[in-house]
Amino acid sequence: MAVSDSGTRATAPVEVSPWPALWALVVGFFMILIDMTIVSIATPAIQRDFGASVDAVVWVTSAYLLAYAVPLLITGRLGDRFGPRRMYLVGLTVFTLASLWCGLTSSIEMLVAARAVQGLGASLMTPQTMAVITRTFPPHKRGQAMSLWGASAGVATLVGPILGGVLVDGLGWEWIFFINVPIGVVAFVLAMRLVPALPTTVRRFDVLGVVLSGVGMFLLVFGIQEGQSYDWGAGVWALIASGVVVLAGFVFWQARNRAEPLMSLSLFRDRNFSLANIAITTVGFAITAMAFPITFYSQGVMGLSPTRAALLLIPMAVFSGVLAPFVGRLTDRAHPRWIAGFGIAAWVVALVWLAAVMKPGTAVWVLLLPIALLGVGNAFVWGPVSTTANRNLPQDQAGAGAGVYNTTRQVGAVLGSAGIAVLMESRIAAQFSGGGASPAGETITAIPPALHAGFSTAMAQSLLLPAGVLVLGLVAVLTFTVSLRPGRGQ
Repeated sequence: MAVSDSGTRATAPVEVSPWPALWALVVGFFMILIDMTIVSIATPAIQRDFGASVDAVVWVTSAYLLAYAVPLLITGRLGDRFGPRRMYLVGLTVFTLASLWCGLTSSIEMLVAARAVQGLGASLMTPQTMAVITRTFPPHKRGQAMSLWGASAGVATLVGPILGGVLVDGLGWEWIFFINVPIGVVAFVLAMRLVPALPTTVRRFDVLGVVLSGVGMFLLVFGIQEGQSYDWGAGVWALIASGVVVLAGFVFWQARNRAEPLMSLSLFRDRNFSLANIAITTVGFAITAMAFPITFYSQGVMGLSPTRAALLLIPMAVFSGVLAPFVGRLTDRAHPRWIAGFGIAAWVVALVWLAAVMKPGTAVWVLLLPIALLGVGNAFVWGPVSTTANRNLPQDQAGAGAGVYNTTRQVGAVLGSAGIAVLMESRIAAQFSGGGASPAGETITAIPPALHAGFSTAMAQSLLLPAGVLVLGLVAVLTFTVSLRPGRGQ
């Protein structure tokens, strides 16, 4: 029996514009994505105030990412079961209160715990935004909506370090969390007033699927994310292998479960859904990985402060935001294959270009050119790939599909963080393998000028990793099926 997520029997839908609801959701979505990157710029200040070790302060970010990524499959299905608006509001409440808790903590341990709760709130919110788009926008307008959603994801990832630098320098690190409280209240009121109560389906819940997916994702993501901290020892690989085994058991159970599987494997029968998940995994990898070499080069070699280093990314954020409406309209008229293909190709060229000019003494304007091209590529990727992922899914699978899509994006981000850390360390070791001085023991802002050339080369070479991974995403989007041409399919 279909009921609305307000608990009443569904009635005939009233023709209203879905755009106000989307804008209301984007406010909260933008906020939670900023929190994925905003803490990185505040890490030194947090470490100094609490007198924490490096390993302890890294957990401020790790706890958030883990609590965000692990439950996404489950929270997407909860939106189908209890209604996307209801789950979004619950998640927003948890996230806002946890943000207040983060700002008020008096120890590193409490901050890590508060960040984990904050990540859980974000996990409850994220799949609901995509599900509402899929269920409220007609197919011929879904491209514009997904482009707005995707642009907010891309821009938030870029704006986080900039906003973090301004707040930390001006008010203190606590304000990167306090600022979420008024925004969260506004987002809650907007969602209550503007997001519709969509029909839900009463069904049994796959308890075994929840346990297997949760445990498997935790073991896999934790192992990948913390591998560098433990020098990729045998214990780390045992965790990763265990996660793979448990997730394989999860897939086996989903195939055998004839009642109500947590994740219907029929989702992957849609070729475009599978390809879009591959593509967004590479995008999540690249956008996380590329930030580290750029930040380390700008602070360690160019001598910029954290805030000024973050400001280098402004052209990327501006181009992403300005081009998003244009890309949205184009997505509803042209095949996503060519739009996303152009975006990823531009992204690859920009990373290779940036790697070629990252040298000691390079003028700022020379760096801004490839950084601007990164923004162009970013704008042309998120919307078309998101639209393609959910375009052909049944309405009652919208939440499950969004959960899978966001899970693969987050796993890509974790892989990017771990992969770039390993590569940067190995390239630094290779550059200084002849003995003598090495930047390994230096802080990023105190690298001696004599080491700038080798350090720049190591960072530039590291940027080729996200570029190479994006080539896989390019192959995926170029093989989207032709059935997505306007006027066909749905």
